[in-house]
Amino acid sequence: MNQAVLHYVYDPMCSWCWGFKKTWLQLSEALTEDGVQIKYHLGGLAPDSDQIMPMELQQTLQGIWRTIHAKLGTEFNFDFWTECQPQRSTYPACRACLIAREEGKEQEMLLAIQQAYYLQAKNPSLSSTLIELAEQIGLDREHFTTQLTSQEINAQLMEEISVSRAMPIQGFPSLVLTVGGEVFPIAINYDNWQDSYLKITQLINQK
Repeated sequence: MNQAVLHYVYDPMCSWCWGFKKTWLQLSEALTEDGVQIKYHLGGLAPDSDQIMPMELQQTLQGIWRTIHAKLGTEFNFDFWTECQPQRSTYPACRACLIAREEGKEQEMLLAIQQAYYLQAKNPSLSSTLIELAEQIGLDREHFTTQLTSQEINAQLMEEISVSRAMPIQGFPSLVLTVGGEVFPIAINYDNWQDSYLKITQLINQK
């Protein structure tokens, strides 16, 4: 379909990305069947920090979880907020996805992180959690552990974040279509994949 590429910009610890998951799977499957290439980009929601999240921010994020649940029916385990020490740091989880990408397992790692965070009340800001998840999806523990703090992976993440932020995005998740040398931001309907599908296919067919 005219060398169309749909860029999906996400963060593994973005709650709206979790809410979008079911719809995104339907949309990406339909587009892949049409021959549209899907390319994933990490957005980098929150930089490295070992500081405990301020209580006001914790309450704000819990409110966002409740909003997503009310609007989309997405499941959340609120035990996270009492059983873990929340940190405003998603870069470690982003690096974990980059490492998994090298093994063709980016989507497996993404799902493992989301399920651990939102359903199992585990903290993906911690290396120990990410190493456990890497083993679960079949990655080599020693290699993953070394890469997680390597300058190479961090530099790769910084470059990818820079590319993502240069796109016409509005936070995470975001969809951007490139076709015929042009770039188009695609509006997201969180509970109806066909809205975005129709817009994307119309743009492609015009080129």
